[in-house]
Amino acid sequence: MLKSSVRVASLAALCLWILPDLAQAAEVRLTAPDAGDGFADRLRSASLTITTAAQQEATAQDLLAAAQSDYGRLIGVLYAEGFYGGVIRILVDGQEAASIPPLRAPSDIRQIDITVERNAPFVFSTARVAPLAPKTKLPPEFVTGNRAKGDLIGDATRSSIAAWRTTGHAKALVSEQTIIADHAASTLSADIQLDPGPRLHFGELLLAEESRESRVRPDRIRDIAGLPTGRKFSPEELDNAATRLRRSGAFRSVVMIEADRPNPDGSLDITARVTDAPPRRLGFGAELASLEGLTLSGFWLHRNLFGGAERLRLDAMIGGIGGDSGGEDYRLGARYDRPATFHPDTGLFLEARIEGNDEPDYTESKVEVGGGFTRVFSDELRGEAGIAYRYSDIDDDLGRRELQHLLFPARLTWDKRDDALNATSGLFLEVSLTPFIGLDQRSGDGARIFADARHYRSFGAGDRYTLAGRAQIGSVAGPSIGEIPADMLFYSGGAGTVRGQDYQSLGVDIAPGVRVGGRAFVGFSGEFRASVTDKIQGVAFVDTGFVGQDALGTGRGDWHSGAGIGARYFTPVGPIRVDIATPLGERAGEDLELYIGIGQAF
Repeated sequence: MLKSSVRVASLAALCLWILPDLAQAAEVRLTAPDAGDGFADRLRSASLTITTAAQQEATAQDLLAAAQSDYGRLIGVLYAEGFYGGVIRILVDGQEAASIPPLRAPSDIRQIDITVERNAPFVFSTARVAPLAPKTKLPPEFVTGNRAKGDLIGDATRSSIAAWRTTGHAKALVSEQTIIADHAASTLSADIQLDPGPRLHFGELLLAEESRESRVRPDRIRDIAGLPTGRKFSPEELDNAATRLRRSGAFRSVVMIEADRPNPDGSLDITARVTDAPPRRLGFGAELASLEGLTLSGFWLHRNLFGGAERLRLDAMIGGIGGDSGGEDYRLGARYDRPATFHPDTGLFLEARIEGNDEPDYTESKVEVGGGFTRVFSDELRGEAGIAYRYSDIDDDLGRRELQHLLFPARLTWDKRDDALNATSGLFLEVSLTPFIGLDQRSGDGARIFADARHYRSFGAGDRYTLAGRAQIGSVAGPSIGEIPADMLFYSGGAGTVRGQDYQSLGVDIAPGVRVGGRAFVGFSGEFRASVTDKIQGVAFVDTGFVGQDALGTGRGDWHSGAGIGARYFTPVGPIRVDIATPLGERAGEDLELYIGIGQAF
């Protein structure tokens, strides 16, 4: 009996200990008479009381502090929508929250009632910002007679100051503001006076104290940033300087700080605060296809090789492991990049590559050494051009031969996608042109051109559905097929062209028992992507491709197609892709190919 009594007493004590915490759970009610659901939702989102009451650990002191802060937060919502005569009441167990001393908070709060009365909306009796810089674009709603939303005043002021800064007046500011609410007439007068300040030009690029410890030399930081000292101040040029430093990859963070005051000569110094990124990086990748087998790749990267943000990247790849698409392929490569060479947006690169391809219709070993320049024209447009020597040792149905060429590769990329690994909107276009000159009698002169265009469009609630389309076209003009390196010709089939078809299964039969790549290629792919959850996406796709014997697609040639379904699982490094595809035509449904990788198919 004694033990049972002890247990009962302990249970009662436990309940008494828990009950005070349970008592802190307060009911919060918000009412907004004559306000639509959308406005009420904005009030609830702004209310700290509602957020605090939902927290189990919230105390009465926390609830009172939240209720007292809600006066200002909810008034901000009213002013933003043009209601300047609103009334806010917040009752804490029947007592106005503003009247409760913070140090005398009740030990228990059971109910908080929030009432927001908007009353009549106000309109602008005056809506003026002056003086204005040429081509200033004010919000179209910021005019006399329109709803006097508080956000419009801020937007108009910021737009006006930004316009002055664009014309070189870096220190433009508000010199005077007169904002008067006439409650009797329900009008608001907003008169903002600006002081543009002097027109300034860029001064020196200085380094913050902590940035002087950077492993990148100060002179190279200035070269890469490319701040146009002596030229008119421009916010765009300032952003470009910061972007160049970030784009170098040598820095983890970059902040550009304008001097508080201009120099007597009208120049404005800029201070760069940079933090170095880890100098080295190691990466790995893997892709699996049922026919092509396993492909493994890896790289080692040094971001600041000689103290000038030079990048050295070493790559290695082995593919075709366990596949039925020939033998194993390999690639070893090295690339050196030096930013800001001759121009802040121009970079120098040197590269060398050794590669071996054991494909269904040919084997080829090659060595390529070259270099050139890259150029960033804008955030979306980039280019690259160079010169390279290439040696190829080829064995195919035309026999064994060795070719030597001098290449002049050039590439232009226009990328307006919202995400390179998982695009849901935008355009992508890449065009490459490679003229080549044969260096011996067996190697021909000519040019190879290839274009890859992609378009993405999303629709539905929350852009749940995405349509993705891709078109590829290529041509090799000039020499005969035997005078062209085998991997510069075109094949179709596999993950990069037509899924469901065997890897490189479509080429050109130029004679009985003689099968080679074509000099013309056209491919189209379409995908319909639908989000199932935040992490999972379903995909249906169809691909088709054509390979022709001649540069213009004339002569011998053929089409093939494939279709399938897939799934994407989204991770921090990109979506994991799983696709199952079958050929279209006589073998539809009989053969299935599996593809696994990281990132969307295109």
